[in-house]
Amino acid sequence: MMITIKACTIEDVDALRTISIETFTETFEAENDPAHLAAYLERAYNVAQLEQELSNPDSQFFFAMLDGEVAGYLKVNANNAQTEAMGEEAFELERIYVRRAFQGSGVGKALYDQAIRCANELKKREIWLGVWEHNHKALAFYRKHGFVQTGAHTFYMGDDAQVDLLMAKPLRP
Repeated sequence: MMITIKACTIEDVDALRTISIETFTETFEAENDPAHLAAYLERAYNVAQLEQELSNPDSQFFFAMLDGEVAGYLKVNANNAQTEAMGEEAFELERIYVRRAFQGSGVGKALYDQAIRCANELKKREIWLGVWEHNHKALAFYRKHGFVQTGAHTFYMGDDAQVDLLMAKPLRP
């Protein structure tokens, strides 16, 4: 099975919306109130919001394709598209999500490698991300790849205030 990475365009908005809702729900529904989850999904993954994000020249989305099927996706941000003001030298890995059926197949690593390529192409010095403090699987993945916690911020799942750990790693000495 070969994983290929495909850059998303505005024409991919419906497929992006579908996988975004599916993977976010798979990842977080067991630990969150259904009403809070539904409110977040409607706000974050409606077509207009995703079209706006896809149209931002400082954001990029990619699909990981496995056997012709969308297995996961990545969103990265540079410059003013970053969700926190981290400066011009920083690059944000905002989202890596892999459909449950494809977890453990190397899709997450392929998307991570794409994020690193994007950051290096832009000559960024640091890559950073926010990850929910209770998402132990993701925390282990990022720690394994050299990320360390640098802070925390509040993330709202609907009206529920939660803690995301901010993690970063240098890209160049």
